Amino acid sequence: MITFDETTKIIKLDTPDSSYVMGIADNNYLGHVYYGKKLNDTNLSYLMRTEENPFVPSENLREKVTFFDSFPMEYPCGGLGDYRESALVVSCNGQEGAELSYVSHEIFSGKKELKGLPATWGDNCDTAEITMRDDVLGLKVILSYTAFSDTDAIARSVRLVNEGSEPLYLKKVLSASVDMEDKDFEFLSLFGSWARERNMETVPVGHAGTYIESLRGESGHQEHPFFALTTKGCTQTNGEVYGFHFVYSGNFVGKAQTNQYGNVRASMGIHPEHFTWKLEPGKEFTAPEVILVYSGEGLGKMTRTYHDLYRNHLIRSPWKDKKRPVLINNWEATYFEFDEEKLLDIAKEASKAGIEMLVMDDGWFGHRNSDNSSLGDWQVNENKIRGGLENLVEHVRELGMEFGIWFEPEMISPDSELYCKHPEWALQFTGRAPGLAREQLVLDFSRPEVLEYVYESVASILRSAHISYVKWDMNRPLADAGSSYLPEDRQGEVYHRHVLGLYELQERLIREFPNLLLENCSGGGARFDPGMLYYSPQIWCSDDTDAVERLMIQEGTQLIYPLSVIGAHVSDCPNHITGRVTPFETRGIVAMAGTFGYELDITKISEEDREQIPGQVETFKKYYPLINAGDYYRLASYRENHIYDCYQVVSKDKKQALITFVQVMAEPNIHSRKIYLQGLSEDTVYEVEGKRYTGNVLMHAGLLVPALWGDYQAKLIEVLAV
Repeated sequence: MITFDETTKIIKLDTPDSSYVMGIADNNYLGHVYYGKKLNDTNLSYLMRTEENPFVPSENLREKVTFFDSFPMEYPCGGLGDYRESALVVSCNGQEGAELSYVSHEIFSGKKELKGLPATWGDNCDTAEITMRDDVLGLKVILSYTAFSDTDAIARSVRLVNEGSEPLYLKKVLSASVDMEDKDFEFLSLFGSWARERNMETVPVGHAGTYIESLRGESGHQEHPFFALTTKGCTQTNGEVYGFHFVYSGNFVGKAQTNQYGNVRASMGIHPEHFTWKLEPGKEFTAPEVILVYSGEGLGKMTRTYHDLYRNHLIRSPWKDKKRPVLINNWEATYFEFDEEKLLDIAKEASKAGIEMLVMDDGWFGHRNSDNSSLGDWQVNENKIRGGLENLVEHVRELGMEFGIWFEPEMISPDSELYCKHPEWALQFTGRAPGLAREQLVLDFSRPEVLEYVYESVASILRSAHISYVKWDMNRPLADAGSSYLPEDRQGEVYHRHVLGLYELQERLIREFPNLLLENCSGGGARFDPGMLYYSPQIWCSDDTDAVERLMIQEGTQLIYPLSVIGAHVSDCPNHITGRVTPFETRGIVAMAGTFGYELDITKISEEDREQIPGQVETFKKYYPLINAGDYYRLASYRENHIYDCYQVVSKDKKQALITFVQVMAEPNIHSRKIYLQGLSEDTVYEVEGKRYTGNVLMHAGLLVPALWGDYQAKLIEVLAV
């Protein structure tokens, strides 16, 4: 619910358990008043401290700059006296400075789409659009806020319109900025690298500032477009949490900094480095949205809020609530060394085991026999796939399986026919040879002809055969971000235009093929972000398929993403990344905290392992409704204790729960592990492994889990209401 109090000039957004409050001060300055636990009152304008020195400019013009540098600006601008982190920097005639004043607002039910951008959606929400203006620049800024009625989330975005007669150059457009009293906050973020994504890190917020960023043209392996401000000592169940998550797949920055008055300014948006957008008169620019989540009950409630929001208000695919097919991907089985016969051998054994889809990964097109050729030439290599793709697909479908295929459409190989015809289609700076990564270059998505070529390349393959699934990969970051298509004064738009082009392509793809199961991927998890979830209901989590390594990767991912979107497979052993040998049962249990599939050569694994597959498939099918829609609780963290991992999913009606327990390191001479369940009904009687307990006992006295024999052991524990 959103309200406006005419007397106090307070705009108040309410979710079930949180309030976000803004106020209009003298001179029509829009100030941030409050964000946190839900409030009942609107008499809150005193929190802006406008009756304290230096006062508002209408009372004390002598200290206007001092006022700018102390007032809790809802959307701060640079250049005119606010020396803190700005959200907006605009250049006109070479001069940088903007001053926004409140003009009007509109409150309505529902939520508008963001043109060309992924965004949350739904009817269970209200939106406030606040119009601000800089009369000198002729710039109109519309601040959009959506409060959801079924979850404690607020979506923020910004739209700018040039109503003047001169072009404006947007040099920085962040999507959200929040000024808050410092509560001795800590800054929680997710860091990593290829095969080590989304590790959790917490550092104090100080005067020097703490930030996350990507300048890679993608959200990236290294840092994630998410941070949370947490009160000191925050746990899964206690403490305050303010989450910020950017619905975007390119360069980003997020920052929190304590100022001279003991306040914290937190902000997030497109990274201003390598960004300048020319805004012509009459044109507009829309910044992506940031999802704010408040929890007064620790990290766990924040997690479940993001999970519910993304399941119900971001993912659009018809696969959102459907059981995903259990697939087998041939990558770790064959790499580039495969042909039609080998793929069919895998499919035959997989079909016997109950696996439902074969995915043909990299190496099926052009003359690609290694990762140094053919990208851009999306024609089937009939030396490998004799009789063409349609023939292969029909043979697979005769086995009762669906068929999926891999693409890397944003890239081009220097040895490709496409590059020979159109070298200018690759991103590059004038006079410089573009740098290679994996011996490939990045296509210039600012060119309409490139977007058309890429789309038709992918779509023509999908039209040629009955293909149910696409894995869309991207295996290198952007660099040499120059375009021979764009004029000199628009070169700063290249990074953002690449992301917009990507979104356009995927939107076209799911509209032409609405039943397609699209899985995004970027070298594993380099573009695992909410922006991509708008187009695909699942994303490949990481190229590290080792079950033990996955515990930490999945923990960081599950902090903000539902289990149903996390691509997770049972891989071969010794693991191809780490060399670790893990029991087949454990690999299966860990992979069930995700979309579930296999990435191994089923024709070569031991008979003992092969015999476990039908049971794993049936177990996944049995628990999928719970995994897909249940509430997630983190009970123990291998990242923290270095011994074991434990998490739980509880059905919305609290009648069923599934506990995943993974013992990484065996210990001698220890008692059974005591774990305290969460999310159950206090008075309900539950059956656990043949014994009965009340929810009250399981949550407060705990459940005993006997030590397992050996390292890398795992078990699933079902909890059922009697």
